[in-house]
Amino acid sequence: MSRQIRILVVDDEPAVCDVLCSGLEAAGMRAARAMDKAEMLAALAAGSFDLITLDLSLGSADGLVLAREIRAGYNLPIIMISGRVSAVDRVKGLEFGADDYVTKPFHLAEVVLRIRNVLRRYPSTAGADDPAAQAVAERLAFDAGALDMRKRALVDAGGARVDLTDSEFRLLELFLRNPSRILTRDEIMRGLRSRDWSPEERLLDGHVARLRQKIEPPSEAPRLIKTVRGVGYVFTGEVTPA
Repeated sequence: MSRQIRILVVDDEPAVCDVLCSGLEAAGMRAARAMDKAEMLAALAAGSFDLITLDLSLGSADGLVLAREIRAGYNLPIIMISGRVSAVDRVKGLEFGADDYVTKPFHLAEVVLRIRNVLRRYPSTAGADDPAAQAVAERLAFDAGALDMRKRALVDAGGARVDLTDSEFRLLELFLRNPSRILTRDEIMRGLRSRDWSPEERLLDGHVARLRQKIEPPSEAPRLIKTVRGVGYVFTGEVTPA
């Protein structure tokens, strides 16, 4: 039998915690709660989790800052659940490290579905206790280094580790699994965020630009990730199993 998915619910509203925890447990998951930053850090230090749901407004703490701190210290996906419904807040949440963004009031079925969708893209946590999954060490080499999917790590040609955000990691993995294939913006955004690309947003272009800075030679036109005007992007480097 596969183990239960473990969720840490971080919200300073007791009623929201009650609804989320009871709903997640009814869906077959294990849920723990934290109502402030101190409780959240204590829970993370005391146990292991597959995913965190995080309120943007957590008392005196800023959920965006907390998301960045979580990203710096833990390899965990984050779903922000917030009463802030503007597009600006949503984009900021994603830019600060959230894997998805749900607005209040929410439907429990939607939250459960989004959790499962995020965890499907995040095998390092969801399959952490599966010996068969741990035995598979996927590693792809390309011009600028090698990407290890199990360790979620990029090393350059000299063996030095290159720091990637979660979105940059998933974007590079998507390119390396589809070399020489033109990927539309919709395809890329579905791979990153499980949704289509919107012409109004610059989030994807920002991810690509930052990834290029980390893997492309300096002061040159893009050589590995090329823009296909009006369509999307294509990875033109040679990719081999390592």
